[in-house]
Amino acid sequence: MSFRRAARAALAGRSRAYWILVVITLVLAGLSASCGNSSKSSSASHNAYVTLPQKNSVALLHLNNSSGVLSLGAQTPPVLGTSPTGLALDSAKRFLYVGNAAANTVSIFNVAGDGTLTQSGNATPVGAGPRTLAIDPSGKYLLITNNFADSVSVFSIASGSGALTLVADFAAGPSPTDLKISLAGNFVYVSNSNVALITAFSLNTANGNLTPVPGSPFAAGAGVAGLAIDSGSHFLYAANASDNTISAFAINPATGALSTISGSPYSVGTAPRAIGIDPSAAFLYVANQGSNNVSAFTIKAGTGELATISGSPFSAGTAPVFVLAEPAGMFLYVGNQSSTNVSGYSYDLTTGVLTAISGSPFTVGSAPGAMLITH
Repeated sequence: MSFRRAARAALAGRSRAYWILVVITLVLAGLSASCGNSSKSSSASHNAYVTLPQKNSVALLHLNNSSGVLSLGAQTPPVLGTSPTGLALDSAKRFLYVGNAAANTVSIFNVAGDGTLTQSGNATPVGAGPRTLAIDPSGKYLLITNNFADSVSVFSIASGSGALTLVADFAAGPSPTDLKISLAGNFVYVSNSNVALITAFSLNTANGNLTPVPGSPFAAGAGVAGLAIDSGSHFLYAANASDNTISAFAINPATGALSTISGSPYSVGTAPRAIGIDPSAAFLYVANQGSNNVSAFTIKAGTGELATISGSPFSAGTAPVFVLAEPAGMFLYVGNQSSTNVSGYSYDLTTGVLTAISGSPFTVGSAPGAMLITH
């Protein structure tokens, strides 16, 4: 071989080796970036809040986006004699409203970028025994059931400061407990636990006034407590704690009146306290406080009829008092009052079957009262 040909062969070999090295470097860099992104994704989380009535505090929770695992964050300084229970978050996630059942007030907290809470000014006086808080779809009004005053308070919300101004207190029947607002139609439903009724209103978003719906109140089961409305505002479900049943109703989209769905009431566990519906409105879950488990149903599209999910009921902690689905539609959480923790589940998007999340139940340090998840 001539010197010139040998030199060309050597250069070609070096060129091939160079490009092979470049390809290997790029592949390794891609793998590294992929691992880095995976690590970031697996640790990404969003926030939730849980009231702790016995500790007179509200706790921040971090919810892992991938696994559903809950970790306990900062807690608000305890304020003796408040017993915070219900809570509501404005749509911009700037203000958290907390009802203090023992003090007959509502505290307003500013929400920092990391989710931590700082109380804003003095608590606002409300009716006796504030129980459930809800903000209407327009974001203009905060509604509160006053369990001992037999009323619902409506407050307007100042868009800049979050401050509350009382619109009026409206008679809502005896022992108003839970309250839910339909996303469509602005209808408000209140459970009256001592008289087995559901009181219904139409909310005027121009001035915040509540007007009784024709035919209200509507008959439910004994000890009616938790309510739930599907995301399409077609159906309302009520947990009857003393009857061990669930009442199911169709919502008239024009008037808000309730009519009983075929097959209602449905049998569940002992002392059903709360109901949660997944974001797709395919599945309904019931926290049974007396039997320490969760009853699960599919919701029939179009009719709202319920059918028991295979494997139901599913085990929970001791004395579950609330159940809620994560807004992204991946996880379900149940607050256990006596075991002072929160059970977490993933659910099958086809069957609705629950599977306990690794590490569940998650401690919150005290009996949980109510919980919400940011979205």
